[in-house]
Amino acid sequence: MSPWTRNNATIILKDLNDKIVLLSGPRQAGKTTLGRSLSDSHEYLNFDSVKDRLRIMEGSWDRSRSLIVFDELHKMRGWKSWIKGVYDTEGIPPAMLVTGSARLDIARRMGDSLAGRFFMHRLFPLDNKELREYGTPDHVMWQLLEFGGFPEPFFKKSKQFYSRWKTSHTDIIIRQDLISLENIRDISSIEVLIELLRERVGSPVSYASLARDLERDAKTIRRWLQSLENMYVIFSVRPYHRNIARSLLKEPKFYFFDIAQVKGDGQRLENLVALSLLKEITLLKDSEGTAINLNYLRNKDHLETDFCITGGKKRLLIEVKKSEDMPSPGLKFFHRKLSGFRAIQLVAEIDREKTYPDGIEIRRAANWLTHLNFS
Repeated sequence: MSPWTRNNATIILKDLNDKIVLLSGPRQAGKTTLGRSLSDSHEYLNFDSVKDRLRIMEGSWDRSRSLIVFDELHKMRGWKSWIKGVYDTEGIPPAMLVTGSARLDIARRMGDSLAGRFFMHRLFPLDNKELREYGTPDHVMWQLLEFGGFPEPFFKKSKQFYSRWKTSHTDIIIRQDLISLENIRDISSIEVLIELLRERVGSPVSYASLARDLERDAKTIRRWLQSLENMYVIFSVRPYHRNIARSLLKEPKFYFFDIAQVKGDGQRLENLVALSLLKEITLLKDSEGTAINLNYLRNKDHLETDFCITGGKKRLLIEVKKSEDMPSPGLKFFHRKLSGFRAIQLVAEIDREKTYPDGIEIRRAANWLTHLNFS
């Protein structure tokens, strides 16, 4: 019995009874393992395999199986129309799971070809919540900070192995996926861009500044950053504003799906919290259709709160600190300014939790992340 379980496995199993399930997420986050674990009677076909590719094109898989897993199918030209044809003519069973290490880009590129025929799920690296049976919350959190949440390096727990794994993992994404899927050829500049972002986690990122550093125009930088998001290398968090259009014009922050490659202890801790929040928000959206936003707060006086959760009745302000257990000025300011928000400061190293008269809570980061919910 594994000491960890993927928190969206149950809902994916349910969805497979009715629709095609599209499962995307970072490379080596566990999509294939999850897909193959959903049924003892499954057939796995990987489009990267020449032999499997031929079987996919022929349509010659075993239809007596309860589940067919199509891996990396997005690399097939016209894959959406192809699987739509299979679904429309043959239906379910067998159930069909399509997995991919790039965003399957439902909203912007899929159009109507699969409308009404699929449910979307995302699988991200392991976190405190999924590893709650693996060890104490603090032990798990420090292991995640050191080795990241990708299953293989996390369970190996070797710095040397992680270093070699990271090099291979990044090379595949940059030298294969970005070239084949995003048509980006300037690999050396992309490597420098990733290195610059590793040093700027937790800080608003200026497109103009990156453009100067890389001697490119800001439009190119935006395109490269979007491509890195499409490949699940990074994700963005934008500033909160009631006027959505204004928030999109402000400088975003960028965080990594691979926590361990972030530079700086405080920045790495903030990245861990950011990814945990994004993962919970994504799970709620994929499983319940609940729309929740993840933003940050910053004013002209540079008072800032790391994260702001909004959506429905959920209103939450979160500040992240390594050891400081006094409420930050930014958290106090925005808690006073915005009515109806619960305010929490998550601290990694703390003797005791406490709540102040104004309602601001000081919580042990590891415990809170292990039992994460927005209620």
